[in-house]
Amino acid sequence: MSISLPDTATSDDAGSQVLLVRSLHAGYDKLVVLNGVDLEVSRGEWLALLGPNASGKTTLLHCIAGMLVPSAGSISICGHALRRQALAAKRALGFGCAPESLPDLLTGRQCLEIYAAAKGLAAIGGDVLALAEEFAFSGMLDGFVGSYSLGTKQKLAVLLALLGEPVLVVLDEAFNGLDPASALVLKRHLRSRVSAQRCGVLLATHALDVVERYSDRAALLLNGRIAREWSSEELAALRAVPGEGLEVALAAACAGS
Repeated sequence: MSISLPDTATSDDAGSQVLLVRSLHAGYDKLVVLNGVDLEVSRGEWLALLGPNASGKTTLLHCIAGMLVPSAGSISICGHALRRQALAAKRALGFGCAPESLPDLLTGRQCLEIYAAAKGLAAIGGDVLALAEEFAFSGMLDGFVGSYSLGTKQKLAVLLALLGEPVLVVLDEAFNGLDPASALVLKRHLRSRVSAQRCGVLLATHALDVVERYSDRAALLLNGRIAREWSSEELAALRAVPGEGLEVALAAACAGS
């Protein structure tokens, strides 16, 4: 039988730590997807979450975002227990929703205004509007979401996630559909936020170039658990390997688990 851990964070946990996941179990009806996941992200750190298709990455992110209630375990965001202090935890979180879930009948600007109001902001925020300009998205702000391409919806989902200076940014395959120029803008923007200690980033991705060039750590989710982690030093060593350093290491880790 799974036993839930105390849904509180210690004083040591709550310092620079923006995410603490302990012994997390979750699934759908009788299907077990997560089976004891432990994960941490600190402010000033970009953690890439890797794993094969259907490994549970999205399920884990949905638990962190409060969209799925785990069957056991605990999640704390900036020291706030998600189960008992949901409002405080979610105020610190910026979650990139799935592009297809955006409301077709609203404009991009209306989506941003509604999200801003929900976060208690008086306006959208200059940094988000500046990123929209870098994305070449400003001209689409007053168009209906239903008319957007996948890449344009993806840009809006990222902008929504970054509203209100979140201390934890959680993104799921945020580069899907982005053109190369926009993808580069996003990589640099997230790296800048992280390097300035403005937030910690948890990114679920298959884009190994992002992991190798921009992430600080990487974790492999496999069979419902974190099967392997790569430290910043290990990622740096893999970058130095000619050819397919991380790709080969990831394939080996999957094969050996």
